[in-house]
Amino acid sequence: MSKTKQSLKKLETFKNPNPNRDYVITITCPEFTSVCPKTGLPDFGEIVINYTPNKLCIELKSLKYYLLGFRNKGIFYEYLVNKILDDLSRLLKPKEITITGNFTPRGGISTSVTAKYSGSKL
Repeated sequence: MSKTKQSLKKLETFKNPNPNRDYVITITCPEFTSVCPKTGLPDFGEIVINYTPNKLCIELKSLKYYLLGFRNKGIFYEYLVNKILDDLSRLLKPKEITITGNFTPRGGISTSVTAKYSGSKL
């Protein structure tokens, strides 16, 4: 089984309780951690997910464990944010979704990465 399918299996959804209305769900994970693939040192940041659901919404406990799965992975910020976007877009098929990673400074430089998806692109 591919890693994408494995990570998607861990994520759970539930039916959108108001599918006839557009509204935005904002989820913030202020204690996100991963590992710098160059140094092997921990990276810290905040992941913000904003999406307009279509038929499905993400279940938060499963999302928490999905995000914890990155804790020991050596991964660049840019790849990480796009990976989360790809996984959630495939699973939820939202009308729109934006993932932002705001990472703490490393070497005096802070980084923020934003990736967006609009439902017509899947």
